[in-house]
Amino acid sequence: MHDDRLITEARIHRFLRERLAPAVYRRTLPLTAERWDAPGEPVGLEHVLAQRFTPTGPGDRWGPAWSTTWLHLTGRVPEGWGGEGADLEVLVDLGYTDELPGFQCEGLAWLPGGEIVKALNPRNQYVPLAALGGGSAIDFYVEAAANPDVAQGWTFQPTGLGERATAGPEPLYRLGPLLLAERDVAVWELVQDVQALWGLMHELPDDRPRRHLILRALERMADSVDPYDVGGTAAAGRAALAGVLASPAESSAHRIVATGHAHIDSAWLWPVRETQRKCARTFANVVALMDQDPELTFACSSAQQLAWIRDGYPQLFERIKEKVADGRFVPVGGMWVESDTNMPGGEAMARQFVEGKRFFLEEFGVDCQEAWLPDSFGYSAALPQIVRAAGSRWFLTQKISWNQVNRFPHHTFLWEGIDGSRVFTHFPPADTYSSELRAAELAHAERTFREHGRAGVSLVPFGFGDGGGGPTREMMASARRYRDLEGSPRVDVGTPAGFFAEAEAEYAHPPVWTGEMYLEKHRGTYTAQARTKAGNRRSEHLLREAELWCATAAVRAGAEYPAEELRRIWRLVLLQQFHDILPGTAIAWVHRDAERNYAAIERDLETLIADAAAALVGPGENEILLNAAPHARAGVPALGGGVGRPGRPAEPAGSAVRPTPAGGWALDNGTVRAEVDARGLLVSLVDAASGRDAIAPGAAGNLLELHRDTPNEWDAWDVDEFYRHTVERLDEAVSVAPAEAGAGEAALEVRRAFGSSMVRQRLVLAPGASGLRIETEVDWHERQKLLKLGFGLDLRADRSAAETQFGHVFRPVPVNTSWDAARFEVCAHRWVHVAEPGYGVAIANCTAYGHDITRAVREDGGTTTTVRLSLLRSPLFPDPGADAGMHRFTVTVTPNAGIAEAVRSGYEANLPLRAVRGQREIVPLVAVDHPGAVVEAVKLAEDGTGDVIVRLYEAYGTRTSATVRAGFECTGIESVDLLERPMGGNHLPGVRGGAVTLTLRPFQLLTLRLRRA
Repeated sequence: MHDDRLITEARIHRFLRERLAPAVYRRTLPLTAERWDAPGEPVGLEHVLAQRFTPTGPGDRWGPAWSTTWLHLTGRVPEGWGGEGADLEVLVDLGYTDELPGFQCEGLAWLPGGEIVKALNPRNQYVPLAALGGGSAIDFYVEAAANPDVAQGWTFQPTGLGERATAGPEPLYRLGPLLLAERDVAVWELVQDVQALWGLMHELPDDRPRRHLILRALERMADSVDPYDVGGTAAAGRAALAGVLASPAESSAHRIVATGHAHIDSAWLWPVRETQRKCARTFANVVALMDQDPELTFACSSAQQLAWIRDGYPQLFERIKEKVADGRFVPVGGMWVESDTNMPGGEAMARQFVEGKRFFLEEFGVDCQEAWLPDSFGYSAALPQIVRAAGSRWFLTQKISWNQVNRFPHHTFLWEGIDGSRVFTHFPPADTYSSELRAAELAHAERTFREHGRAGVSLVPFGFGDGGGGPTREMMASARRYRDLEGSPRVDVGTPAGFFAEAEAEYAHPPVWTGEMYLEKHRGTYTAQARTKAGNRRSEHLLREAELWCATAAVRAGAEYPAEELRRIWRLVLLQQFHDILPGTAIAWVHRDAERNYAAIERDLETLIADAAAALVGPGENEILLNAAPHARAGVPALGGGVGRPGRPAEPAGSAVRPTPAGGWALDNGTVRAEVDARGLLVSLVDAASGRDAIAPGAAGNLLELHRDTPNEWDAWDVDEFYRHTVERLDEAVSVAPAEAGAGEAALEVRRAFGSSMVRQRLVLAPGASGLRIETEVDWHERQKLLKLGFGLDLRADRSAAETQFGHVFRPVPVNTSWDAARFEVCAHRWVHVAEPGYGVAIANCTAYGHDITRAVREDGGTTTTVRLSLLRSPLFPDPGADAGMHRFTVTVTPNAGIAEAVRSGYEANLPLRAVRGQREIVPLVAVDHPGAVVEAVKLAEDGTGDVIVRLYEAYGTRTSATVRAGFECTGIESVDLLERPMGGNHLPGVRGGAVTLTLRPFQLLTLRLRRA
C-alpha cells in the first residue's frame, strides 16, 4: 500500500473517531437523579415507588455484585430543543465497562405507571423521549442491575463472583453522565455510512479498484464536512458518499438473510432469576426498535423465556403478541429451552419439543418448523427423528464451527439420524449467532460458504447475545447499507422460515451427513457438576414412574390424573437441561439452585408415585413390587406390579463371598463369578454360560485413575487430549473385605484414599444377576483433576455402541482418521456395549455420561479394549468449588452380553423395583410382546380426554415386529406425533380392537394414542 493511502486511511479513522462520532449529539443537559438501593432480591416497581429515594449523580458508586439500584430521573426539555433533523433522547451511563452487553451492569427503563420503555446497556444507552411520553417533562425510573463481570476478560481464573455469598460487598460500578440529549439524525446517518464503507473497504483486496474508489469517496467526505460545523455540513458529506453507496452488488454476490436475534443463556454466568430480567430487557429493546424500524424481524427461540415474560411482565408480553401477529417477532425452535442434546434422555428430548411447541401454539398460534440450537455442545444422532416426530422439518446450529481439528464439510445439507429420518440443516457460515452485521462478518460468510455453485443463500442471526441485548439501530442501518452494495454480499432482513423455504427450494439435492454431529470441543461437559447430572437422570426416571403409575391409577382406580403438576415438574426439569446448566458450565449459584430444585422434584414425584400406588394396590400387607421398566423381571410384568415372594432365603445357594488362594475374594452366584484381588481390583469376571473371562490378562476392572485436568481454556467445558499424558492409578486399597448386603446378595467393600479424597466401594452380586454391580461413593476434594473408572476387557472391539435417545449410536474404536482422534471423549446414556463377533460386554450406569473407549494389542497378541467412565472433574471456572463433597455412582458390568442385555441392564440400573404394601397386583395398561420394542412413556393424553398415550421405539437396531396390546377397554389405536396430533397418511394396518401389530424399522420412534371407551 502506498504511503498516501496509509495517510488517508489514518485521516479518515481519526476524523470518524474525533469529529463525526462526537457530533452525533448537538447538545446535552444533565438530568436530576435520585436512587434507592434494594436491600435484597429484585422487587417490582409498585414496591419501589413507596421507597425513599436520595440524591445521586455521576461519579457516585453503586452496585455490589448481584444487587439492584433504582434511579429516578427527572428534568424538563428546554425551549427550542428538538428542531428539524433532531431527535430528543435520554442517555443513561450506568458506568459501563468495555465488555459486551450482558456481562456487566444493565438497566431497564420504566414509566411511573408501570410500563416498560426499553433497556440500557453499553451499546444501547439511549431512551427516545417519545417513548417516555413526549412533552417537556421527563420522569421515569431505571432498574439498574449490578451484574458482575464473572468472565473477567475470559482469563478463566477462579472467582467468588459467581455466588452472592462470596461476591463481596463492595460496589462494582460508578455512575456516568445522565443526560437529555439532542441527536443530529443527519450526522448519525453519516457515521453509519462511513462505518459501513470503512468496513467494506478493508475486506476488499488491495488490487481491487472498488477499494480505491471507496477510499477516495471517504476522502472527499472528509473534505466536505467542516469539523467545526459537522451538523451543518453532514448532508454534504453524505452526498460525497452517495455514489459508492449506490453501486449495486455483483449479480453473483452471495445473499444473506439477516434475522434479528439475541441468544440469551437461560443461566450461565448469572442465575435464572437474572435471566428473567435479561429477557425483559432484551425483548423490551426489540419491540421498542420495531416501533421505530418497520424492517426489523426478530427470532426468539425459548418458550421458557417467553413464559417468564407472560407471568412476570404481562404488559410487555401483550406488546410481543402484537408483534408476533404482525409476523415480525418470530417464535422459532419449538423447544422449551435451547437444551443440551447429548445428555437429556429420549423422553426428555421429546418433551422439549412437546412443551415448547405447545406453548407457542397456545400463546401465539405459531407452529415452529425449525429446531434452533445455535450454541449447544454437539448434536445427538437421534435428534433428526425427534425433530420430525414433533412436526418440524428444519434445523439450525452454528456451534460446530468451534471444532478444534476438523472443519465440517457443509453449510447447507440434509442431516440423517439413527432411524433414517432427515432434516434440512443449515450452519450460518458467518460463524456467529451474535453478528453485528459488520462487513468483516458478511465477507467471512461469503468467503467460507461451502455450497458455492450449488446454493447461494445463507442466514446470519444478528444482535448482541449470550447475555442478551439483541439488535440495535446501528445494526439495522448496516443491513440497509449492505442490502445491495458492490463488493459485499447482498443482505436482506428476513425470517428463519423464509430463509429455510428459499434455501430448500434452491438446493434440490443437498449432501447428506449421517449420525451425530460431534463437537470437537467442550468434551468436559459430559462430566462437570456431577450432582446436577445425577439430579437430571433421577428426575427423568421418576417422571417416567410418576406418569406411568398416575395414568394407571386414573384408568384402573378412577384417580385424578395430576396433569398440571406433572407439566410443572417437566418444565422445571427441561429448564435445567439448558446447555449451560446440565453440562455443568454455569456459576455456583446456578448449580446450587439446580440441586435444590432436583431435591424438591424428587419429593414431589415420590408423593405422586406413592399416592398413585396406594390407589392401585389398595390397603393390605402384601409386598407388591412395582416394575416401571419396559421388561419383566423378578416375576413382575413390565409396567405393572406383582406380589413379592414372602420368606425369601437370606442367602440363596451359590451366592457367596469366598477368599481366593491369591489373597483376594471371589463373588459367585452360579451365573457369574467375579474375582477381586487384594488391591480391590476386578481381575476376573466369568459367566457360566460361556466360561469366558471378560477381563483381559494383565488388565483389571474397577480401576480408578486420576488425571491432571488443566485444559487450555474453557475450564468447566473442556477436556483436552493431553490429560492422558499424566495418570495416577489408584490401585492401593486401605481395606478390602466382605460387607453386609441385601437379601441373597454377595458383597465386598473396598476403601481407598488419595489426595484429599476418600472412596468407598461396594461390589455386589445379586442372586441370579448376570452382571456385577459396583457402587462407588466418593468424598471428593481434588482440584483440576479428572477421575475415571475403567475396565480392561479381553475382546477386540472395532466399534462401541452407546445409548442415545431412542436407540444407540456406533462409534469406531480404532483411530484411523482425524475425526476418530478428535472423538476421544464421548457421551453415552445408561449403557455402553463393546463386542467382537460372538461375545460382548455391557456396562450400565445410573449417573455418568462421559466415556472413553480405547484398545491396545498385548504382548500375547491379544487385544484389550478398555472402557472408562468419567466420574468427576474439578474445574476452577466458573465455579471454583465445583463438585466438592460426596458423590455416588452405580455401574453394572455384564459379561457375555449383547445389545439386548445392554438395553435391559440400562433400564434396571435406573429403575429399581419399588416395594409397596397392599393387596392387589397391578395389571399393566399396555403390553408389548417383543423386548426390542421398548416402551419409553405411558401417560394420559394432553387434551384431557383420558386417552392413553404410549411412546415406544425399536431399541436393538433391527427391524422388529411387535404387538402392542391395551390392558383396558380400548376402542381404537392411532399413530400420532409428539404433540399427539394424528399423523397424516400414517395408517396403522394391524389394528384389531385394543391391539396393533407393528413392524418397526431400526430405532423407529412411534407414539400411539389408545382411545378409551
